[in-house]
Amino acid sequence: MNLQLTDRVALVAGSSRGIGCAIAKTLLQEGARVVITGRTADSLEATRLALTKSTHDDRVLSFVGDLAEDSVLVALRKQVEDLWGPVEILVANIGSGRGTTGWQVERGEWDRLFEMNFWITQRLLNVFLPPMVKNGRGSAVLISSIAGVESIRAPIPYSIAKTGLIMLAKNLARELAPNGVRINAVAPGNILFPGGTWEHHLSQRNAEVLQYIKNEVPMNRFGRPEEIADAVAFLASDRASFITGTCLIADGGQTRIIQ
Repeated sequence: MNLQLTDRVALVAGSSRGIGCAIAKTLLQEGARVVITGRTADSLEATRLALTKSTHDDRVLSFVGDLAEDSVLVALRKQVEDLWGPVEILVANIGSGRGTTGWQVERGEWDRLFEMNFWITQRLLNVFLPPMVKNGRGSAVLISSIAGVESIRAPIPYSIAKTGLIMLAKNLARELAPNGVRINAVAPGNILFPGGTWEHHLSQRNAEVLQYIKNEVPMNRFGRPEEIADAVAFLASDRASFITGTCLIADGGQTRIIQ
């Protein structure tokens, strides 16, 4: 399917590896101009070089910085707009599920996980949505998690923050639909990639994790970042022009909630 993304300006926040990198690659393959971001210069440069093997350098812009800082977000927006114009597709792939489990969680851990998994995305939207509203065109996709849909024994603050992202998408979608801006979420299941949470779990307790996947995931396997990327690219494109305020679950059939 041609997603009609040629020369659209896309920003993929958190794209040096894993799901974010796969999303950037898919958007590039669909013809978009893509901004990738990360906090470590070396790893982001390696990602940029990998992405540009099959495309022109002038279609990939890399930005190194901590998106938790408001001044960094403003600088990012200025750099993108000076080069290509306003961002038309925003993908917020920010967060981590690594944290304290159990019900007794210190306030500092709640704050840390909410900052990482909710507040940075909220501030990212505050910076990049206004030009979309002004121009009457644009879409954003927030990367949530199945931990935000059902209780799957993930760290409680992480789960609630990811639930918050889904509700943020739903509420913003209703607010901004009259302005031609669509907001959706994607909730990935267990996605395996180098350096990711599931690779870490496998290295610590391989047999237990594989048994968990067998018991909980009807497809009996991990998902691939590319599978999430395809879902995100579709939702971000005009092919999904009547879809807003939804959360697309991609988890191999693990969750049981009726939507």
